[in-house]
Amino acid sequence: MAKRSPPNEAVLHGRRLPIGAELLHADEAHFRVWAPEATKVEVVVEGAATELGFEDAGYFSGSAPARAGMRYKFRINGTDQYPDPASRFQPEGPHGPSQLVDPAAFSWTDRNWEGVAAEDAILYEMHIGTFTPEGTWQAAAEQLDELASLGVTLLEIMPVADFPGRFGWGYDGVNLFAPTRLYGSPDDFRAFVDRAHEVRLGVILDVVYNHFGPDGNYLKSFAKDYFTDRYKNEWGEAINFDGPNSEPVREFVIANAGYWIDEYHLDGLRLDATQQIFDKSEDNIVRALGRRVREAARGRATYIVAENEPQHSKLVRPESAGGDGLDSLWNDDFHHSATVALTGKNPAYYTDYQGTPQELLSAMKWGYLFQGQRYAWQKKPRGMPSLDLAPANFVTFLQNHDQVANSGRGLPIGALTSPGRLRALTGFMLLGPAAPMLFQGQEFGSSRPFFFFADHNPELAKLVKAGRGEFLAQFPDLALEAMQAQLLDPADPQTFAKSRLDFSERERHADIYALHRDLLSLRRSDPVFRRPQPRGFDGAVLSDQAFVLRYFSEAGDRLIVVNLGRDLNLASIADPLMAPPAGKRWKLLWSSDDFRYGGCGTPAPDHEAGWFIPGECTIALAP
Repeated sequence: MAKRSPPNEAVLHGRRLPIGAELLHADEAHFRVWAPEATKVEVVVEGAATELGFEDAGYFSGSAPARAGMRYKFRINGTDQYPDPASRFQPEGPHGPSQLVDPAAFSWTDRNWEGVAAEDAILYEMHIGTFTPEGTWQAAAEQLDELASLGVTLLEIMPVADFPGRFGWGYDGVNLFAPTRLYGSPDDFRAFVDRAHEVRLGVILDVVYNHFGPDGNYLKSFAKDYFTDRYKNEWGEAINFDGPNSEPVREFVIANAGYWIDEYHLDGLRLDATQQIFDKSEDNIVRALGRRVREAARGRATYIVAENEPQHSKLVRPESAGGDGLDSLWNDDFHHSATVALTGKNPAYYTDYQGTPQELLSAMKWGYLFQGQRYAWQKKPRGMPSLDLAPANFVTFLQNHDQVANSGRGLPIGALTSPGRLRALTGFMLLGPAAPMLFQGQEFGSSRPFFFFADHNPELAKLVKAGRGEFLAQFPDLALEAMQAQLLDPADPQTFAKSRLDFSERERHADIYALHRDLLSLRRSDPVFRRPQPRGFDGAVLSDQAFVLRYFSEAGDRLIVVNLGRDLNLASIADPLMAPPAGKRWKLLWSSDDFRYGGCGTPAPDHEAGWFIPGECTIALAP
């Protein structure tokens, strides 16, 4: 048996994390780890070993001489050495030693930062490795002024938990507390967030609590109960949140959620694939980690958005109503319908969408299109009722990392549709009542592709490449032998390099850049678009390609007219939503067909002879 020693209560009460390394003084650190099957655990700091004392419930802890910057591993039962499961930094990657980090050494300047209110969320998804040619926190920080002036309010950073290899999307992370060394040091990450707050940008982090990556994950070397075989997970072993010995696992993940808010001053999280987080506990892990995020913020506004393929609206309902208390959900239904409207194609998981005006209106008004009715692609019902939820509970987008990469050739949506239709639906999304999200480069019409890339060891790389081809084969055109042969190898460094943005396109595509700037400026400055009244809007279909969304407000009504088809000249429109307020006429407030955006200009739409609704155009009207 391991020697049992009582935990040092003073040390434990002062710890920031339940396990890991915590500096006590300039030359001493406290180490704690959960290893219930072990009989002996030592911490080895720069070659010097110190045996840790055994606590109840399988924890080992103790102090050892150590300084910030030193490297260490844990030795189990006198044989193998492993990196810290709660390592704050892995300078040599997941297989190397952990490094002691002093989280208090960074000098923050954001004391007066209050966060971003959910109603003001305008998201911008970015991958640090491809956002700039350098692919670092420092290089990305140099672009923050530009993003702030664009008008976004929340940066959504793709996962940064450390993973093996030279590049990757980050969804196969294995060190939840260690921001990957590929983008810089932990303090580089902190400096990025500090600078973002200085220019009034919030930062949320995409986190993966549904699985760990297949390479570099040493958790089972400490405790087999980190995982369970009671649930089937799409990407490997399910994490044990509700089985035997699950309390330390829950504590581990809940602490991680709070860690990013506490030690990195982040403004919230994006929870990846929550449908693969299995937990039948009375206090669901998603609900519990959400509470921890709010607590760690100490009064600052936080924002938590979930990805959930089966569309469970309970995630954003308040805890008092049996929900999980999150802020918003990615609305894939809006994306899928918009993509069909833009491209005219609906293969594979687009099968259930027609891209009609009614679909687009319903997605904007009611959130999910599928709220429990049959979903033909899956041959079963999909979704939960969400008719009572606010538009701010949903995030709408025309692009994200998955959907761009899933086009096979990694093409942005602008390469798959006409400029007019893209401008029109961009206008509808950015002036709509839901929280909009842009994918990196979308604001200036980036022509650069975004591929799936992952640098694994040769054996695993072959499996990943084959799996990627198999996944894309659900699309009939991508299943063709000729197309399969053209799919890029995710492990090829050129696949990664081709996905980097080219900021010179901001000037070359000045028209689409101006469109996004003007739309976001209008959304921020116009009191109706900025804060729509609850259920203070309605919509109507005008034709098989045209529709209208009307806002009702004490500040004055607004009318958004969208036409994805040809010009419409209508002597009259028999719908009361088109009628101006008493004693008023509609005037043009904004048009996606403006000369500044590469359009042809827009005559007054409401004239004596009737209505002229230009083709492939969105117009905003005010009385």
